[in-house]
Amino acid sequence: MTYPNLDGEDVRPQLGRNLTYGMLDSLGRAIVTGHYEHEPFPTEAELAKQHGVSRSVTREAVKMLTAKGLLSARPRQGTVIQPATSWNLFDTDVLRWLLERTFSVQLLKHFTQLRVAIEPEAAALAARFGDAGDLASIAAGLARMAAAEADNDDTLDADIAFHVAILRASKNPFYVQFREVVSTALRTSIRFTNRIKGRSASLADHQAVCDAIIARDPDTARSAMRKLITDVLELIAQAEANAAPHSANNGAATPNS
Repeated sequence: MTYPNLDGEDVRPQLGRNLTYGMLDSLGRAIVTGHYEHEPFPTEAELAKQHGVSRSVTREAVKMLTAKGLLSARPRQGTVIQPATSWNLFDTDVLRWLLERTFSVQLLKHFTQLRVAIEPEAAALAARFGDAGDLASIAAGLARMAAAEADNDDTLDADIAFHVAILRASKNPFYVQFREVVSTALRTSIRFTNRIKGRSASLADHQAVCDAIIARDPDTARSAMRKLITDVLELIAQAEANAAPHSANNGAATPNS
């Protein structure tokens, strides 16, 4: 027995052992990446038939997508896709699906604006409250970034390890909860900076943050982290400015020949 997906292909490996989560993942990805942009969302009966699963599995997957803000059930309208403004953007699955969309400077801008509101203060808190183990983790993240520049570690994983270590060192559980958002933002950011600058984040800028935290200097740590993230916002502004004339030219009326 096969499990055809929305395009009629066998998705048995994707559904795997956990049919409900497999269906959740398949449908969530399809919703977030725009598969249903120009067509109505299927009924539960249609979904069950398409995926070759029971109605109970389908119902549970739809319920989970509703909890994530992607779907809603309305009287006489059935199950409908919610606008992106209703999605739970702090949900790890939603964040993962967002990464599979076509690259968006606007999405990166929103991610980075959130980061600049959170991470500088987290760095200041880390300088005040981080213990010896926390400081060692931050320094280890920086060391990994240095190793990555010499192709001895993964650039993205090292960068994420550094920033997540700072969130943990803040000793604020609310800030620690932002680790998935920061990780996702960095994945998007590094794709962008590599494309624009031909390289990833500045090691010197990260070193300045690390040094200030280890020196127990909250104000300098805050400023150094703000500079690090603001540099990405400035790159985004440049990219938007460069794209504006191109958009205007494309939108201009073509002269008569």
